[in-house]
Amino acid sequence: MKKDLLSIRDLSVEDISSLLKTAQEIKADIPAYYDVFRGRTVVLIFDKPSLRTRVTFEVAMRQFGGGAIYIPGGDISLGKRETVADGARNLSRWVDGIVMRTFGHEIIEELAANSTVPVINALTDLEHPCQALACILTIKEHLGDLAGKKLVFVGDGNNVAHSLMLLSPLVGMDFTMCCPRGYEPDEEIQEYTRNSSIKMKTTYSLECDPFAAVKGADLIYTDVWASMGQEGEADVRAEIFRNYQVNSELMRKAGEKALVSHCLPAHREAEITSEVLDSVRSIAYDEAENRLHVQKAVLFRLLKR
Repeated sequence: MKKDLLSIRDLSVEDISSLLKTAQEIKADIPAYYDVFRGRTVVLIFDKPSLRTRVTFEVAMRQFGGGAIYIPGGDISLGKRETVADGARNLSRWVDGIVMRTFGHEIIEELAANSTVPVINALTDLEHPCQALACILTIKEHLGDLAGKKLVFVGDGNNVAHSLMLLSPLVGMDFTMCCPRGYEPDEEIQEYTRNSSIKMKTTYSLECDPFAAVKGADLIYTDVWASMGQEGEADVRAEIFRNYQVNSELMRKAGEKALVSHCLPAHREAEITSEVLDSVRSIAYDEAENRLHVQKAVLFRLLKR
């Protein structure tokens, strides 16, 4: 693997296979890894609120025998109080890794470019690679071989959609993005995914009709319609996306085999109904659990050098 994990594009097919295998091994025997990071420390710099990401990274380091320091982004104001580059140079002298959750993707790229220790993307406006890896691990646990499976993302073309669409062809999965016109994923990421899908002999498609999109789906994925930083658009988006709710009717159209997931937190009865989220077909909480194991694998691969 490269020094940092900023994007799914930082990972090769072999890297992904190795990460998933490592995550499975760690999950199967947690005590075997209790002391691998004794004396090691990572810092968590979060400009956005977090439950799953923060807790799982902190638990991961504790279970590895190391430590994690949580710093709300406003406490240090990288890019304002001092440059991002200077912050990276200082942190590199003290800690073994930097985990950052921020807005602009360029911020974490600048941080990594000036850091001598690994930098991990814990979410930016462009990507959420750890979430996508946890999703793929969870699908693998439930469905086995991923080749030829179909993942359909219903909702906004956001950071989670970006990471899932970049990751899908690398594990042999077909990907369909379903969203209203004007809310498509980043065009450059779409083009990258189209080319990757051709290379990996998978498919990428963009649909506006959710009932057409979910036919034959193995997994339907959704997320909030207004991401962090878009709260002012919430009412407008709620109206535009109202026909994109993942509900029992949509699940019936997908077929009996389709599973469903959500990166959480969920706005129940908005992008997904409680009936679906709490059903036996939902793997959302399995995925939330696997955030811990995937992030352990990422830490293990990047810091165990």
